[in-house]
This record gives sequence, structure tokens and C-alpha cells, in this order.
Amino acid sequence: MTEPWVSVEDVAAHLGVAKDSVYRWIEGKGLPAHKLGKLWKFKLSEVDVWVRAGGAVDSDDKPAPTSTRSAKRGSTR
Repeated sequence: MTEPWVSVEDVAAHLGVAKDSVYRWIEGKGLPAHKLGKLWKFKLSEVDVWVRAGGAVDSDDKPAPTSTRSAKRGSTR
């Protein structure tokens, strides 16, 4: 059985994001999408691979710095 093509709305619901995010990811992040006339269509398996490969991560997303404040709190100077 072949995988069905889904809409922007379906992808947004699948990922739990706004449709605007999906359009932004198509333009700037290479979200795998296929334009059929005026409509964007997707295979959810391709979208899932893209997400797992880090495609949705913003370039300015950085891990939160670890706080050394609590470690220093008990020390005396």
C-alpha cells in the first residue's frame, strides 16, 4: 500500500506546530515538500526523517548553559 500525500494542515497537526512554521521550513530549511499546482503536499515519512535529522532546529538554538551558581553557592571565598 502506498503512503498518501498530505496537506500543510496535516503536517502542522502531525508535528504540533502552526501552518506558518511549515511554510517557513519549506522556504528556509528544506522541509521535503512537493508543489502540486498551488498546493504543497507531503509524505509524512519524509517529514519524519527530516525532523529526526535536525531539519527543524533553528540555527540560533543553543543548549542552555549549565549554571555554576549553585555549585559556587556552598563555597566560601
